[in-house]
Amino acid sequence: MTDRTLNRRLVLLAPLGIAAAGGIGFWAMLDRMRDGTFDPRGVPSMLVGKQLPEFSLPGQPPSAGFSRADVLAAGRPVLINFFASWCVPCVVEAPLLMKLREQDTPIWGIAYKDKPDATAAFLKRNGDPYARVARDEPGRVAIDFGVYGVPESYLVDRTGIVRWRWAGPLSEDIVAQQLDPLLRKFA
Repeated sequence: MTDRTLNRRLVLLAPLGIAAAGGIGFWAMLDRMRDGTFDPRGVPSMLVGKQLPEFSLPGQPPSAGFSRADVLAAGRPVLINFFASWCVPCVVEAPLLMKLREQDTPIWGIAYKDKPDATAAFLKRNGDPYARVARDEPGRVAIDFGVYGVPESYLVDRTGIVRWRWAGPLSEDIVAQQLDPLLRKFA
């Protein structure tokens, strides 16, 4: 067998190897789905179980903004919610955040890569559930948090440890099954 023939066979077998690797990955995913351990939203957060990173952000008028020190000074768990006026899932999430506010859940918002006028219009149109609103127009603080996209929420306990993260819009089920028990636990 010549080198040229061997190279042809390897080139012809490469797609078979790729298909086999894909099949193994797909089988592993199906196996986790059968066990109930597969979570399609399960993107791990680097912050859960760790201290909130240092940050200080300017406010969205009339709010004065906030920093890590302000979150710690709250003396109770705070839900930090990254949102944006251009984010359709943020509009979907807005009524639930308003409901949480009515239940006395402290929600602090961070307007992600948004213009002040657009943020103000969003809050006027969809309601303002936030006790405080800060601006992260360049998105640097979001990088420190490990934000994948908006909306994204982080529950921070009174000592500054991030206890929970949810990527995507909150739903009634997520609040009832995950957030409410944590709010009671860390209250």
